[in-house]
Amino acid sequence: MNQLFRRKNYSETDTSTSLLRVLGVWDIVFFGIAAIIGAGSFSSLGEAVFRGGPGVILLYLICGFACGFTALCYAEFASRIPTAGSAYTYAYASFGELIAWIIGWALIMEYSFGNIYVAFSWSDYFTSFLGRLGMHIPDYLTCSYTEAKKAFMNGSENKELLNAWKSAPLIGSLKFIVDVPALVINGLITWLCYVGVKESKNFNNSLVILKLAVIVLVILVGFSYINTENWTPINPETQVPSFMPNGFAGVMSAVSGVFFAYIGFDALSVLSEETKDPQKTLPKGMIISLVLCTVIYIALTLVLTGMVDYRKFDGIGDPLSFIFERSNANVAWMELVVSFVAIVAITTVLLVFQMGQPRIWYAMSRDGLMPEKFKTVHPKYKTPSFATIVTGIAVGVPILFTDKTFILDFTSIGTIFAFVLVCAGVLMLPAKEKIKGRFHLPYINGKIIFPVIFIGGLVAFYYWQPEFFHTLMDWNDPKEGEFRASIFVYIIVNLILCIFTFIKNFSLIPLIGLSSCLYLLTGMSHENWFWFGLWFALGLVIYFCYGYRNSKLGKESLGK
Repeated sequence: MNQLFRRKNYSETDTSTSLLRVLGVWDIVFFGIAAIIGAGSFSSLGEAVFRGGPGVILLYLICGFACGFTALCYAEFASRIPTAGSAYTYAYASFGELIAWIIGWALIMEYSFGNIYVAFSWSDYFTSFLGRLGMHIPDYLTCSYTEAKKAFMNGSENKELLNAWKSAPLIGSLKFIVDVPALVINGLITWLCYVGVKESKNFNNSLVILKLAVIVLVILVGFSYINTENWTPINPETQVPSFMPNGFAGVMSAVSGVFFAYIGFDALSVLSEETKDPQKTLPKGMIISLVLCTVIYIALTLVLTGMVDYRKFDGIGDPLSFIFERSNANVAWMELVVSFVAIVAITTVLLVFQMGQPRIWYAMSRDGLMPEKFKTVHPKYKTPSFATIVTGIAVGVPILFTDKTFILDFTSIGTIFAFVLVCAGVLMLPAKEKIKGRFHLPYINGKIIFPVIFIGGLVAFYYWQPEFFHTLMDWNDPKEGEFRASIFVYIIVNLILCIFTFIKNFSLIPLIGLSSCLYLLTGMSHENWFWFGLWFALGLVIYFCYGYRNSKLGKESLGK
């Protein structure tokens, strides 16, 4: 059993790498903005607003809060372990091999599956932009087979999907429906990541500047069209104006869409071996980009929910251009500009995610947990070439048979789970010597503070929403039953954390990050957990069939 939890020791001073170190602080900030401000703002924001109403702003604050403390934990690991691999590498150092494999497997899900969703979003905006210019691609070449079939079978009102199903040519008895733009952009981004990180950096930085300029323009123009009554719509059950018309459970049901906006900062730690002075540069870049992006998301949500009634965002995949359509603000030039820049924005997300995945495989291969071929570095471009090609294939093939909704939920739960283990891993790290100029996570003894914050927060929430606690054990309620059960488990886990913190004197910052990320998991449905469990069952089979037997750490322990 001990062999499953053998830990790998990393040297804080060993910064040798076969990859090319070219990234500085602001390159990291720009990659962070590229990854975080993308599909989350230009696509999934619409679904989040529809589910949570104006109150979804609270969820962005909660996610930003959780990710802020998690970023500090990532920064602490990055200052100790300046190697590629992100949460996988950090888990190997703190929890051991089996948990490291689980995290690596979760990151494969995060980056590969996340990019499938982003590729779909890119395709939506690209075809929408062409449509506004008077150019039309046949509907059966702009969506996935699964989406079109589901729309037809469920009686959807989405005209494009219904037309795709009805007009698609037959190959034998199978309808030919393929999202060609999604496949093309995946191929182009894979090629860009293959030819080098320096080229990717320059391309990314120029696009991020353009994206930020237009987002600021959206906020400035949008504020002049705000109707403050839209921030307190009528609750359909109580008929009372409310900031959260669907209740707090409705806000939490949007967690997949909201959290998807934040998962990009995790990709920054994957770039450790291509960053100059990573122990100083990475922590600064991660924290700056996260703060900037949280402020931007709150401002965007205020604009969207103030300009248009939240109920109009049902099924809207391009919310930032939607608010300027003829039926809303009727600002045609803004609609066109936003549509174009959305293509730019989502391209940068694809780039960062497609860079992250190969470096996870590169790190796992170097440890013997994946075949050696995955650690192949191109002699000219100095990139993990084979892993980059496989990543392109891993993203491209599922585009043919999956759909956005499933991918969004699947990606978010895996990422939050990885964040939970990163925060927990910091709690297990030994104290380190402080070195000037290097990031150090401040130690604040949580012995008394954390129990007071959590238990005090529970008491305050009880006085604010006593009805919620009176119905907490009613898990059969069709609307809020799952959420109540999740909250009950969350409370029990945190009370256990309070006990261990009192005994072990755990550090407060990673504790708050851990508790916050655990809270985000309460918004996941049983279906999310089911598919998440299946994915990890498959991962464990692969680990015991290959990784356990070929682990370099395992061979060293046996003297091979």
